[in-house]
Amino acid sequence: MNSLDSIKNRKMRFWLKKVLWRHIVGIIVASFALFPLVWMISAAFDVTGQISTQQLIPVHKGLDNFHQLFSNTEKPFGIWSKNSLVIAISAAGMQVIIGALAAYSLSRHRFRGRKLTLSTILIVQMFPQLLAATTLFLIINTFGKSFSILGLGHQLPLILIFGGSALGINTWMLKSFFDTLPTEIDEAAKIDGAGHFEIFRKIIVPLATPIFVVTFLLSFIAIINEYLITSVILGLDGNNMTVAVGLQQFIYGQYGKNWGPFTAGALLATIPVMALFIFLQKHLVSGLVSGATKG
Repeated sequence: MNSLDSIKNRKMRFWLKKVLWRHIVGIIVASFALFPLVWMISAAFDVTGQISTQQLIPVHKGLDNFHQLFSNTEKPFGIWSKNSLVIAISAAGMQVIIGALAAYSLSRHRFRGRKLTLSTILIVQMFPQLLAATTLFLIINTFGKSFSILGLGHQLPLILIFGGSALGINTWMLKSFFDTLPTEIDEAAKIDGAGHFEIFRKIIVPLATPIFVVTFLLSFIAIINEYLITSVILGLDGNNMTVAVGLQQFIYGQYGKNWGPFTAGALLATIPVMALFIFLQKHLVSGLVSGATKG
């Protein structure tokens, strides 16, 4: 019995010293991350719509905020959602394609200026898009005078801007994964007569699917939440706005802040992201750790 008690005591001391603190840190971090979401859900179902009297468990619960959100014809949430999805999916897809082609070239080919190219795209990526807001506005405004579809208030120029906005980060992340793929695969395919594009399409793309999924998801989240550049290019026309820009109209100004519909719309805006996480989860874990080790 004494030996069993001593073993139990050692296990208990080990658990207290090595495991308990990890559980405490995990609970604190999870609570810190989940609290805004829980508060937003509570505010979305609180019919009073007042932040000053908001409680974690609302006293007056109902769906009035969602009804106001969808019944407001001047602020069409459905159109905003469609605009957000079109822009985010298109631009994220462009980011993956452009980043994959650039990363494949930098990973598999050796040419003069390769290191300078890698350093340049990384340095350029360090500057925030906020610095380019005025420049982008002037460029799109100038293009719009010759080609209306590329002018202000249209989605295409915004998609093109976002399509190349994360070239540096995506290229470096994808290149680190391509570097882990043995070059012997390429050499064997070349012996069989395959060209670079065929190697990329039939060999690299299937092997790199997990990292493509991660890149697409991160790009999608960043684009669908972007506010500044979107508002500058699309303007404040109700039918052109995205969710991030449109919801701000509910709390714009000093008076008449509608926090209830705002939180209801913010809650609904999380559904596409959660749906993507669930649909692509089988690729996420392997994609997030891709490129961490070579082998």
